[in-house]
Amino acid sequence: MNEPSYRRHPDLRLTSLEGEGVVLHLRERRYFSVSETGLVLLEALKEARSFDQLVEGLLSEYEVDRETAVSTTRAFLDQCLASAVIMEIRE
Repeated sequence: MNEPSYRRHPDLRLTSLEGEGVVLHLRERRYFSVSETGLVLLEALKEARSFDQLVEGLLSEYEVDRETAVSTTRAFLDQCLASAVIMEIRE
């Protein structure tokens, strides 16, 4: 079975503000803030990306070890999936 990929919801709007991100979900009429790392992940998810691609993106952007990048990415994806901010794509 293929690993899923992820993509942000098309109704999301993102902006950077003082070291963090502000996310507006137009369809749900909700907004919330994310960390700088979360904003980087959501920016990457403009296009469909696999979990491994997201981890590699964090490793290239920040000076963190693989274990930290994996746990950060997993926690962020789980939170975003629960809030319908991103979509899981299975092909």
